[in-house]
Amino acid sequence: MQSTKAQLLIDDNIIDLDIMHGSLQQRAIDISSLTKYGYSTFDAGFLATAACQSSISYIDGEAGILLHRGYPVEQLAAQSNFLEVAYLLLNGELPTKTEYDSFCETITDNSSLHEQTHNFYHGFPRDTHPMAIMMGLTAALSAFYDKNATIHDAASRLLAASHLIAKMPTIAAMCYKYSVGQQFMPPQHHLKFAENFLYMMYATPCATMQPKPVLAKALDRIMLLHADHEQNASTSTVRLVGSTGANPYACVSAGIGALWGPAHGGANEAALKMLYEIGDITKINKYINRAKDPNDKFRLMGFGHRVYKNYDPRATIMRETCHEVLEAVDKKDMAIFKLAMELERIALEDDYFIARKLYPNVDFYCGITLSALGIPNNMFTAIFAMARTVGWMAQWHEMLSNNYRIGRPRQLYSGPAPRDYQEISSRK
Repeated sequence: MQSTKAQLLIDDNIIDLDIMHGSLQQRAIDISSLTKYGYSTFDAGFLATAACQSSISYIDGEAGILLHRGYPVEQLAAQSNFLEVAYLLLNGELPTKTEYDSFCETITDNSSLHEQTHNFYHGFPRDTHPMAIMMGLTAALSAFYDKNATIHDAASRLLAASHLIAKMPTIAAMCYKYSVGQQFMPPQHHLKFAENFLYMMYATPCATMQPKPVLAKALDRIMLLHADHEQNASTSTVRLVGSTGANPYACVSAGIGALWGPAHGGANEAALKMLYEIGDITKINKYINRAKDPNDKFRLMGFGHRVYKNYDPRATIMRETCHEVLEAVDKKDMAIFKLAMELERIALEDDYFIARKLYPNVDFYCGITLSALGIPNNMFTAIFAMARTVGWMAQWHEMLSNNYRIGRPRQLYSGPAPRDYQEISSRK
């Protein structure tokens, strides 16, 4: 029988706290009543604090499991596609053929940007990081779309979600085009989602292109693997901003800002830079020893995860995808791929990394794959944002569909005690 109460002994007083049970044997102690007794809890980084209930994604870090609405990510990556998973995350169930076709048509029909938004790009220097432009332009979309919609209407929320999912590839591709001084290429309605992004990135008025199916499939899989990942930093940011009643464009803009951090969305770029720094298989042991040295700032990027204490299930899929892409393109990145596999092999046999459960995560192979696709390093995180918009919108929609309160974390004050103001002439 599952226990329903926990007891906390404070100052000889016993406080009863409810125990909440998730659908997959998770348990959480409801400590919201502690404020009545003059107490709060301290949990820096929210290591053991659940700020919400959600039915969207589930992670078992010890077992290396990731589920989207109950479906293992391995099955979805092998049999589904990004837009079908997007529908699943937003609506709770996989679509019928009719629902899927309608959803894809909605995304396609809303992929263009208002002509006036093009002016925003010209306000930035050419070398601006794409994430800076994406943050500003995404927030500005609220001036052009869904101006009369209400966040308290489910249909309005799903419409806004479709608009954002549809427009993010266009926004991201235009960031790249602007940085290299090329003309913006409008989305093509006859192309699929990933194909369309690659077209907008690399086609020009003088040279149209048809993306290779294997490359479009790889990009689609990368986006699927990054679509949602429970309550990470950027998703929590979107929920927190959304709890204030902010419009969805402001919420996603805030999520992009959180994702931009190198400890979050920038990890795949950092992992690729690390591999190029190592440079050669013969130098791996040198860098392994540096990673073990507590006095050396070098770290093995792409290893370890805040939640996973086993092999990240997405990493296995990403490694296979990486190999497929390298077989289809110029082999210039093959040496780095072989270096990555050897580094992974050595680390997984090393007692230091085994004891600390530092397994490869999805970022380890993602950077190599994106590089092989011809994606510039500074666009890696922009593609991550393009994919994660689905999860952000699903989480935002779920929060507003349920009873929610504005997010307001507590703090443990450690500043000065009350003191009197002194005139400036008498201060020492």
